[in-house]
Amino acid sequence: MEFKEILYAEDGPIGTITLNRPDDGNMFTPLMCHEIRDCINEIRRETRTRVIVLTGSGDRFFCIGGRKEGMEHTKLYAGTLPTLDMYESIDRLQKPVIASVNGFAVGGGNVLQMVCDLTIAKESAVFRQVGPMMGSFDAGYGTWYLEDLVGKKRAKEMWYRNPKFTAAEAMQMGLINKVVPDAELKTATRAMALEIAERGAFALASVKAAFNARHGGVAGLSRMAHDLLLRDYLDSDESKELSKSFGEKRKPDPEKFGH
Repeated sequence: MEFKEILYAEDGPIGTITLNRPDDGNMFTPLMCHEIRDCINEIRRETRTRVIVLTGSGDRFFCIGGRKEGMEHTKLYAGTLPTLDMYESIDRLQKPVIASVNGFAVGGGNVLQMVCDLTIAKESAVFRQVGPMMGSFDAGYGTWYLEDLVGKKRAKEMWYRNPKFTAAEAMQMGLINKVVPDAELKTATRAMALEIAERGAFALASVKAAFNARHGGVAGLSRMAHDLLLRDYLDSDESKELSKSFGEKRKPDPEKFGH
């Protein structure tokens, strides 16, 4: 498989998808979202791999969200950043997916690691939700899955106050599974993947399906909030002022929104 914005490689029973836009924080674009979806759909149809690793290129960023530039100005699918295509494909894949967080996991990047079955991170990794600081939101996977992992109060704090969490703090509150020294991330990720690869593939697929069955409605909620509502909100005065102030590193002017 050949792609433009991701890399894919196999090492025995392990398949590794690498977000490959390091000069832009490994932010996903419409093309990257579709490439991840298409790659996973191909993985679904083969039996060579038993575990999938998802990581970012470079040593600074896992993923810090998405780029919306270049999409059509429409309320239909062509005007929507297709992040849900990625999330849904990971959920539907019958193989375990490990997020190997090699740096900042922010916004949609944090949601992406949450959707994965397990997360291992290097010590210097940072986890954060910044949507409301920029006039954006994730009213589906980024809320339901987050609440399951860290509890309702902590999840709301992440969305309302947007604090930064170190990898150690993220593990303590249940956002991720394991933290390792920076230099050991690749080795530790491979060891975790090989351990899981020894388990029964059919049993793991069944367990994953059982876990996902509980949130069968999250895809519908996300499609409504993300595909149909988010575009209008991003065109609002509130979103524009919040996004502008975030980029200019200044406090937003509340007089320009909230009316």
